[in-house]
Amino acid sequence: MPQFSLYDEEFHPSPWQRTWASFKASHISMLGLIMLALFVVCAVFAPLITPYDAVEQNIDGLLIPPSWVTNGSISHLFGTDALGRDLFTRIIYGCRITLGSAFITVVLAMLVGVSLGTFAGMLRGVRSSIANHLLDALMAIPTLLIAIIIVAILGTGLVNSMWAITLALIPQFVHHTRSFVRAEMKKEYIVASKLDGASKWQLFVHSILPNMTEMLVVQSTLALSIAVIDISALGFLNLGAQSPLPELGVILADGLDVAYLAPWNVAVPGMAIFFMVLSINIVGDGLRSALRKRVSH
Repeated sequence: MPQFSLYDEEFHPSPWQRTWASFKASHISMLGLIMLALFVVCAVFAPLITPYDAVEQNIDGLLIPPSWVTNGSISHLFGTDALGRDLFTRIIYGCRITLGSAFITVVLAMLVGVSLGTFAGMLRGVRSSIANHLLDALMAIPTLLIAIIIVAILGTGLVNSMWAITLALIPQFVHHTRSFVRAEMKKEYIVASKLDGASKWQLFVHSILPNMTEMLVVQSTLALSIAVIDISALGFLNLGAQSPLPELGVILADGLDVAYLAPWNVAVPGMAIFFMVLSINIVGDGLRSALRKRVSH
């Protein structure tokens, strides 16, 4: 027997539930989320999905066409490269290395950038002016150029390229965090907390950080797409990951040598990078639109 309620309780969704409802209403955003989830699944479960070793060479299977070509083989879905390595396996592991490396760099850049941005946002006077001018100067330099300069100092390699991109992304998080903190410090609830004797640490943890989450989610998705492009670009330029490591930029660079004989060696990794960046950008744009609609309502 159903329970009888004398009073009809109104359901008030939480801010994140309203954001998800607005995000889910966009078919393009959901398509981007599904694409991104597919890349994440491939990255996490790469050893279970792939049928071959990513670096194992096979001289008996050089430049086998992909399965959709007339003389292709179903045993090599995306064909093989000039050393007989299965391209499908290398692409899956490439998604794992590229996306995983980009995620780590964004998390590190966000942690450092939020800390420095909060400190800069709470500064006043000459120190605040100096910090603002330094950040504006760094923001004017493209992240890839900063990463190339740092890699030239540290040396090539995937780890060095990750450090370089992390350092290149930090100014963006510092800039947005500083602007957010400076705007929040002028609001009445912060002034009231100050009058109650709250320290700067307490203001940040209990008042500013909970309101900063949405901004950080949007900025992190944008930084993730930048990190994917930069890691792939440094690998392509032979400044980041080195062959035979299956990173998408390295796979694309290796395929250039046989592009005329086997165009799929360039097309497949290029499309993987394109769709990965596209899905991240679509999700980031969908989150931004959903948050804007929620605030407007």
